[in-house]
Amino acid sequence: MPNMDMDELKQRMTRTKSVQEHSSDDAESGLPSASGLRRCLTTLDLTSLGVGSCCGTGMYVVAGLVAKKVAGPAVVISFAIAAFASILSGVCYAEFGVRVPKTTGSAYMYSYVTVGEFIAFLIGWNLILEYMIGTAAGACALSACFDSLSNHSISAYMTSHLSPVIEKPYPDFLALFIGLTMTCIIAAGASKSVWLNNALNAVNLSVWVFIVVAGLFYVNTENWTVYGFMPYGFRGVLSGAATCFYAFIGFDIIATTGEEATRPSRSIPIAIVASLVTCLTAYVSVSLILTLMLPYYQINGESALIDMFVQRGALDAAKYIVAFGSLCALTVSLLGSLFPMPRVTYAMARDGLLFGFLGHIHPSTEAPLVATFISGVMASLLALLVGLPTLVEMMSIGTLLAYTLVSVSVLILRYQPERDVISRKPIASQATEHQRGIENELDDKEEMATSPATNKDDEFLLPTKSKDKKEKKVYGSLPLFNPESEELDRLGCFKRNLKIFKMYLGIPGDDVAPSDESARMVIIVVCCLFVLMTSFCLLVDFGESFILEGAAWAILLAILFLLAICAGVFVIMRQPQNRRRVQFMAPAVPFLPCGAMFINIYLMLKLPALTWGRLGVWLAIGILIYFLYSIRNSKKEKKSKDKDKKEADARLGEFTELKDGAEGENHVGNGVPGGPMHSDKQLPNDYHIKRTAIPEPELDRVEHHLHQRTSAHTHDNEEE
Repeated sequence: MPNMDMDELKQRMTRTKSVQEHSSDDAESGLPSASGLRRCLTTLDLTSLGVGSCCGTGMYVVAGLVAKKVAGPAVVISFAIAAFASILSGVCYAEFGVRVPKTTGSAYMYSYVTVGEFIAFLIGWNLILEYMIGTAAGACALSACFDSLSNHSISAYMTSHLSPVIEKPYPDFLALFIGLTMTCIIAAGASKSVWLNNALNAVNLSVWVFIVVAGLFYVNTENWTVYGFMPYGFRGVLSGAATCFYAFIGFDIIATTGEEATRPSRSIPIAIVASLVTCLTAYVSVSLILTLMLPYYQINGESALIDMFVQRGALDAAKYIVAFGSLCALTVSLLGSLFPMPRVTYAMARDGLLFGFLGHIHPSTEAPLVATFISGVMASLLALLVGLPTLVEMMSIGTLLAYTLVSVSVLILRYQPERDVISRKPIASQATEHQRGIENELDDKEEMATSPATNKDDEFLLPTKSKDKKEKKVYGSLPLFNPESEELDRLGCFKRNLKIFKMYLGIPGDDVAPSDESARMVIIVVCCLFVLMTSFCLLVDFGESFILEGAAWAILLAILFLLAICAGVFVIMRQPQNRRRVQFMAPAVPFLPCGAMFINIYLMLKLPALTWGRLGVWLAIGILIYFLYSIRNSKKEKKSKDKDKKEADARLGEFTELKDGAEGENHVGNGVPGGPMHSDKQLPNDYHIKRTAIPEPELDRVEHHLHQRTSAHTHDNEEE
């Protein structure tokens, strides 16, 4: 980008959207969405989408894979850890679903509102990969299920007639066919897709109850006592938790339906919490039954729940019931992974960050048809060529990264002033300090002339009382009150002591509003916390042996990291929060988002290095697209250019009139009426002040226009 300096590039990469751009009255009235998507999804529909997406591949595939190769029977603990971190992130998703209900972009749009365009693009690009891999994994799991029902005759035929592909013994054409079929179903529209989802989900939950009840008759506790509960150690439990995150990917599909839900600000948080609780119960119960029925090393990783009844000699009816349930569950999980992918793609295309044809809405289906077919075909090709274990690992890192950014976004947004984003003044890179001073002086004079005596900024930061009451003085950012005051006497003992304790710690109360300075402080501290948490997790992961052996340097470094993290959280606590209240808010801020950040970062670092390498390649492709296309075609960029053009045109007339008047005065003073102007120094001060008020690059265009006019006027005088 040759014509862009670093300041301008930074401004473009960090520009944000306002909440008002995505929150309007029709989001709560049931009217058609302004984007063209149809509002038809109820709270039950959203909950069914979340539960179906989670309880498919996670229950029938991930539980067996992790139990056999990673954690053993301790997969129960792995699921519990993953569920705890998912619930923390789910609460953050729920708050954002209320604050920004009218959006199809999920974590992408949440990051766009708070962090900035570049990070939002990376998150959206990562979400596309995440859902694409989820779709491919679901298609592969369905193919493996059909293969198991046919006594592995399909895989035997394919292996003998076809050559191996990427980490796969043969190209899975059955998975390709399944992916393309589901793409056609999704393209039919949201209402038809959700109807099929609800029907299959009812069967899935019924079979889940059957698995738990029937499995109780085959429980053998020796599978835990003789063969060991943690055969791979606690490190295996944590590694298993990172992979188990794939099983909880479903709830974030709910956040992508904001423009298709009838009451998004109410339905989204309820559906997220309900789906997470249901999935946690399902995973823990199924993992218990699976590891108690079979030793962990005998579990079939690809079709564990079907084979466990076969190995224990149960009736064939049990096998076919579980097989039918797994078909329904994997189908609904595949549908849940494919459903949000074109919607995130559509949201990014609508914002100008991806190619415009991806944002086309078909008038009859009221769905993003082009984005659906392109994303479905890509996911199907991935299912054809890549093995299921590789897909599951890649899915986990995408999920964790999205959850981390949503937690960061909630933390930042909670400490923003009442307006949506921190104001960023236009950058005039070549302006001098003297010019900035003149411009600020002019702004101050205009504000004093047009505003009332009271300062609006002070009114916002320090709420005023009614005129008949005595004004309450406030010093700094905290109200100075007496612990013996009547206000505290009306509180109970616990609340009174808590408020006094917060006062002595410097934690602001509800009557203090955030400012730009406090919001910037939170952003800086959050960035530092991200670096500190990553460093601490790297130390724990790679230096675990040194810490357990009692190496002084490792223990001291870990303590320093922990103290720095605690100090950062304490600094955030001392900043005032936004006083705006919504229907659902994450509790225990800043502790809950910081805890979600910490767990997600640690679980990401537990994944294999090869997984990070694959993610790096995908992100590198995305960065090229952003800097070659998105940064210039973003709607925010176009709006900024249109605004600058209008301001330049408005100033052009004023600037021209002022200069013409200055030229006339100088010509009369020099005794040469109508002659050319000799020097800018002869112009009045108002001209120079107005000249500095026009930022670059507008000034160059205005000066060039005036230079042409002056040259033409001089040429005419010489001819006369």
